[in-house]
Amino acid sequence: MGGQRALLVEDSPEFVLVVKRLLEQAGFDVAVARDGGRALDRARERQPDLVVLDVTLPGMDGFEVCRKLREFTDAYVLMVTARDEEVDKVVGFSVGADDYVTKPFSGRELSARIKAMGRRPRTPPGPTLRDFGRLRIDPAAREAVLEGRLLELTKIEFDVLDLLSGSPRQTFTRRQLLEQVWGGSWFGDDHVIDVHVGNLRKKLGESATTPRHIRTVRGVGYRFDPG
Repeated sequence: MGGQRALLVEDSPEFVLVVKRLLEQAGFDVAVARDGGRALDRARERQPDLVVLDVTLPGMDGFEVCRKLREFTDAYVLMVTARDEEVDKVVGFSVGADDYVTKPFSGRELSARIKAMGRRPRTPPGPTLRDFGRLRIDPAAREAVLEGRLLELTKIEFDVLDLLSGSPRQTFTRRQLLEQVWGGSWFGDDHVIDVHVGNLRKKLGESATTPRHIRTVRGVGYRFDPG
């Protein structure tokens, strides 16, 4: 991901100094924002490829910033927190984060996570329009329309839907989903998959107990049912 733009969102001068240097060493042109409002402004101005986003910020917290970022950018978002709580990770993934790192962390870990995110494809695998009656998916436009209504999907949610619907009735293991959507060098557990599938199901008007398109294959993973 070298030679690209990064936005560092952090209000701690010490943290800014260390992480900015690490990002610059990785080849990024780095801009800094110290609060959520300014972060959104800088993101619109610069259209960064990567956002390193602290959860704890003055005013608007990092979760809300991430949610708003996903309204206009598909930049990779790496969330940072001083707390190692599962609920924080669930919330972070649900609002569109790509990965999560807990302070304190080493420069090597940060670099590895950024490289792993960079290996995840940012373009859909195929342009063919897919029509499943009530649900129409357009991979080229990265749009999904349910009963005439355009769904507001995050980048990850669309990537998961695109992958599953591209091979109807094929079961994908969690490891396959991680490798093909998040990249083969993903750092973290597979809980992130369940979070995004749960959010995607809600937007499709279904659930794990009443699936219509996305079905759970117990002990294995997920598959797409044309309906």
